[in-house]
Amino acid sequence: MKIDIEERVFHFKQPAGTSRGVYTERRSWLVYVNRKEREDYGEASSSVAGEESGERIVFEGVGECAPLPDLSCDASPDYGRTLRTFCDMVEQTGEVPYELMRPYPSMLFGLETALETRHLKSETPFARGEEGIPINGLIWMGSFEEMSQRIQDKLQQGFHCVKLKIGAIDWNREIELIRFIRSHFSKEQIELRVDANGGFTPENAMERLEQLAQYDIHSIEQPIRQHQWKEMARLCKETPLPIALDEELIGVNLLSMKASLLDTICPQYIILKPSLHGGIQGCREWIAIAKERGIGSWITSALESNIGLSAIAHFCAEIYGPHITMPQGLGTGMLFTDNIPMPLEIRGERLWVRKVKS
Repeated sequence: MKIDIEERVFHFKQPAGTSRGVYTERRSWLVYVNRKEREDYGEASSSVAGEESGERIVFEGVGECAPLPDLSCDASPDYGRTLRTFCDMVEQTGEVPYELMRPYPSMLFGLETALETRHLKSETPFARGEEGIPINGLIWMGSFEEMSQRIQDKLQQGFHCVKLKIGAIDWNREIELIRFIRSHFSKEQIELRVDANGGFTPENAMERLEQLAQYDIHSIEQPIRQHQWKEMARLCKETPLPIALDEELIGVNLLSMKASLLDTICPQYIILKPSLHGGIQGCREWIAIAKERGIGSWITSALESNIGLSAIAHFCAEIYGPHITMPQGLGTGMLFTDNIPMPLEIRGERLWVRKVKS
């Protein structure tokens, strides 16, 4: 087995605003198993488009390692060197060293999906192009006018679940925007989710949750910053609307720590991003222990290219399907000007595998 690493920089079509800043580009490391750059390959191989020369990259497996700066627990200046070390270990043993790689979720996710090509061949209705996965329409942070227009665009595209990133503009303006949406669309017509990305404080969070609860909000992600278990537990106990943990799960890699976190905070939901929350295996653990405690979950991507998005979507279809009804956060496939072509497409409010004509 031979594993090659290719560092890629993807460019956003529009700046992606978050509470942690604005992204204009996205850096990823693609890992290829037994890559060859030639055309005479067998049916067992897969391929993606190569450089402008028209050459194709041929491989037996591919995965994406995509840490988010200032958020991923494994983002570091020597990321590429560390990833190479793990790739060397996999080359020698043929297996992913899960226990060693628990602190490196984005690397683990990339190597898992490179070695386990189920994300390209898994037998689910989604993989066969028979079912689409329902997804939410993501509204990026911006001015009141920008967010209002983006909401209208998503509704025209057919979305019935909209997720708003909040915390970038004046709180009163954000509440005004939510009030405007609810004045035109009932909760039966539009499911509203909001993501604070830790933008509230323990002092003002409950007041803001009560304000949001007036507008039939489905859930709020990470109202206060992570690592405040006592305060988050109080909010989850007293909240007038469901709370979902996201950033709180980052860096919690051991099974015992996961159980302790959920038993202490008792959230209503957890939201899982394989690149941040332990790769595929780590997310399986989170889902299993959450289910034991009656805690709901859904899966989202973390601004990966189509390589990572494809793997996450197939995992989602496998673990929640068939016939998924809860909208997932998988609507990031159209973000980049230079994305990698994959047979994925958004039709209406669902993500589909596009059937390739024979």
